[in-house]
Amino acid sequence: MSGALNEIRVIDFGQYIAGPLAGQLLADQGADVIRVDPPSGPSWQTPANATWNRGKRSIALDLKQPDDVEIARRLVASADVLVENFRPGVMDRLGLGAEELTSANPGLVYLSLPGFGSDDERAGTPAWEGVVGAATATYRPNAEEGGDQPIYTAIPMASVYGALLGVTSVTMALNARERDGRGQRIEMPLHDAMFPAVGLYGLKVLDGPPRPLRGGPWVRQYKCQDGRWVQFHAANTRFIEQFVDAAGIAAWRAEGLVDRERTASQPKLANEIRLRLEELFKTKSAPEWEELVNAAGTPTAICRPSAEWLQHPQAIESEMVIEVDDPELGPMKQPGIQARLLSTPGAVRGPAPRLDADRDSVLAEIKANGNRASIVGPEDLRAALDGVKVLDLCIILAGPTCGRTLAEFGADVIKIDNPSREGGVAFHNDVNRAKRSILLDLKTETGRELFWKLVDQADVLVQNYRKGVVGRLGIDYEAVKTRKPDIVYASLNAYGHKGPWAERPGWEQLAQATTGMQERFGGDLPVLQPYAINDYGTGISGAYAVALALLQRQKTGDGQHVDAALAYTACTLQSVFLQDYEGKKWEEPRGQDCLGDGPLQRLYQASDGWLFCAAPDAARLAAVEGLDGTADLADADLAAELTTHFRSGSTAIWVGRLLAAGCGAHRALSVDELMDAPRAQEHGLSLTREHDGVGLIRTTGAAPMLSRTPVRAGRAAPAPGADAASILAEIGHEDDLQRLVADGVVVTEGVPTI
Repeated sequence: MSGALNEIRVIDFGQYIAGPLAGQLLADQGADVIRVDPPSGPSWQTPANATWNRGKRSIALDLKQPDDVEIARRLVASADVLVENFRPGVMDRLGLGAEELTSANPGLVYLSLPGFGSDDERAGTPAWEGVVGAATATYRPNAEEGGDQPIYTAIPMASVYGALLGVTSVTMALNARERDGRGQRIEMPLHDAMFPAVGLYGLKVLDGPPRPLRGGPWVRQYKCQDGRWVQFHAANTRFIEQFVDAAGIAAWRAEGLVDRERTASQPKLANEIRLRLEELFKTKSAPEWEELVNAAGTPTAICRPSAEWLQHPQAIESEMVIEVDDPELGPMKQPGIQARLLSTPGAVRGPAPRLDADRDSVLAEIKANGNRASIVGPEDLRAALDGVKVLDLCIILAGPTCGRTLAEFGADVIKIDNPSREGGVAFHNDVNRAKRSILLDLKTETGRELFWKLVDQADVLVQNYRKGVVGRLGIDYEAVKTRKPDIVYASLNAYGHKGPWAERPGWEQLAQATTGMQERFGGDLPVLQPYAINDYGTGISGAYAVALALLQRQKTGDGQHVDAALAYTACTLQSVFLQDYEGKKWEEPRGQDCLGDGPLQRLYQASDGWLFCAAPDAARLAAVEGLDGTADLADADLAAELTTHFRSGSTAIWVGRLLAAGCGAHRALSVDELMDAPRAQEHGLSLTREHDGVGLIRTTGAAPMLSRTPVRAGRAAPAPGADAASILAEIGHEDDLQRLVADGVVVTEGVPTI
């Protein structure tokens, strides 16, 4: 079975992580990806290349030689997509810049993934992952511990988010090209790509009390009898009640210990419950608790290491972990396909090729085929998804982020919420901007009748309920497909849509726990990563899957079922080290005292704060003013010497000196510094706007930059239910609003946001 990108040719000039990963994500969906490396091979020699370069073809070109540049130009002339992640200006100096190549090939979609944008004053900064991490408030102190030392995480969030947003933008641009015949330039700086990941942490209510903290003793990690930890997640009353019965502590009800709202408002009571739960969890092993609590219906997951997850039945049966026979490393387990499509599923078509393995066939093809034929289309689009209507039935973060992303690319997104959901509409002001809102009770017959009329006008439906829930409501894929055969139906969940855990509920914390993120970041004690990276990443991946399906629908007229999952995203985020093969060593940086990946890539404290230093080698570092004499020191001695030196000056002084010597450096920012930066506000990455009934709220904005069909942040999230009248009018019920409100089928006000 073919992939949605089967007829698309991609030329991949990427190095390190973001570019190669973008190429992998496109290759997995059927694209013919031709990888261009220098004759010496990839700039970073890492086992992860076996994942990022799988399914591609390889040619080695020296882009400093005119003859090889000419070959590269001919390759691009034959292509649909170009991917590169050099600093701004590098490709222009090589004669492969976007303006020139898109003029020669008007249908070309040209994706640039620089560390900092071409209009950013930091554009020339060597943007190692750690540098971008420091610039995007990724390395922060542990708030619970109360210290001031930032903590390094080994997960390359900026590169992975850049790749995910990059390929989503490429596929949106291909959708636009299918309609109007023209390609365009896309710039997705890794720095900007982090704003969707920041998400809730960047949200600030400026005209009222701060957003209340969620969770408490019912959502946290607990140590078990065997010394292992579980992530417990009784996030609502139903989950608490189920757990209390399963754990044999029904007597807690009489003591008033299972009232979630009371617990949230009384810190002393919350602390008592936490202490009791700590003792309770010590009475069974972690596997016993995981089985017992999930059987009762309450989400819980062992905080297992990644090596264990690679062997787990759910990981293997859901194909989020696959085996590839790599020509260099042999049989290898590695992450599976990130975005899944039922009718055009794509495939991992083979291992990463040996360097220059496909030179002869690639050169023969460009000689025989010549330039890509120009495409002429009838439309002139303002947005890639102009005219596409989406129904968003999602809750919490991942699913609504999918809908929000589709809205950013121009879709008309109607957010349908349950008016009686416990607590109200969660995270509304973060994930529901750019949408229209209706509160509709789908448990009523009338509510379902209205829903089906909305389906009749829709192109896409997105939901993130468990399979059994949508089945009971009668709105699963088969039912919707029967009513609307060309629908693109997106399902998002926690653990994937096949395997023994396919119907388990799950959240960000659980995906981090089961795939190894918490264990690695915490060290002895499991700790959550700085941002909700699986939630937001899965929402973006869901939008990628929808865009692929819409592209296929333009060609065939057929809709299909697509899916994404938090655990898929967790595997992709960890793809830098999530491989298992003979001789594998799990030696990535870990723990809450971690400052970096060795003395040359590390956080250091200056006299007025912290900075990240990134040097390609010790000689370059020794050329920095004030650091001479450090070139011959062993790693441990070098780290100690640099620690002393950096404390002698300010972050501004040391960043300036490091950049002057050709190293990378950036001060470690706080979230407020990131969100309040002038460039972030000027580019709409940070938005401060009036929200109905709430006042001024600061949120993150839209990140990708498309030259011809730009994304839009859309309006601020409306009050829940605010658009009921206009939505009902579109399906012929403009005169029924008052009756529907009186019957409780539609609610227009009074539902809180949390």
